[in-house]
Amino acid sequence: MTDPVLVAGDGSLGAPEHAPYDRLIATCSIGHVPSAWLAQTRPGGLIVAPWGPTYGGEGIVRLTVAEDGSASGRFTGSSAFMRLRQQRVERPPFKAYLTEPWPADSEERSTALSPDQVGDWIDMFAIGVQVPRMFCRVERYEGGSYTLWLYDTDATSWATADYEPDAVQYDVRQSGPRHLWDELETAWRWWDAQGRPDFDRFGLTVKAGDNETVWLDEPDNPVPVPT
Repeated sequence: MTDPVLVAGDGSLGAPEHAPYDRLIATCSIGHVPSAWLAQTRPGGLIVAPWGPTYGGEGIVRLTVAEDGSASGRFTGSSAFMRLRQQRVERPPFKAYLTEPWPADSEERSTALSPDQVGDWIDMFAIGVQVPRMFCRVERYEGGSYTLWLYDTDATSWATADYEPDAVQYDVRQSGPRHLWDELETAWRWWDAQGRPDFDRFGLTVKAGDNETVWLDEPDNPVPVPT
């Protein structure tokens, strides 16, 4: 029986001096699986880690490493861990998006999709795996109303959706080359059309070069990611 070894260092690099491993268990969340983890886990070995997109929503994924160095497996449930430091996403401040008072140069529309329907952990996961480089903030007011703010991490686009209790239509404003609410709504409606699957119907396949694909039910059924 081998005694445990403590290594202080950059967790994303693993510990190659003690590899290969039968099991690799991460206690920090990640947005992509570090290549070192794949390389240091023997074929047939397992990588278990909290994985989540930029938008939010996070699940525990259980990956089995293949002979070719790829890995694939299902999510087993929700999680909420601190993100690996090297993978934390820069979220620009509010002033990076609006150089003049709201609504600035935004386009207006309305939607029947309530902002209250897109904020649960699984909703955010299903949206986030389809809509890259987007994050949100919430501005709350008295009486239960609030504004959902959407931003892209490149600081080129933003959107707002105003929630009012008992409303059936909600005001939306969008600015920039990306229509972020449209992207969110398309993603949510895809998830709704699939029967609102929970984490255990989703899976992840990881290949060399940070090539990751999220899938639904089976690896040959990738989640759509608009270009």
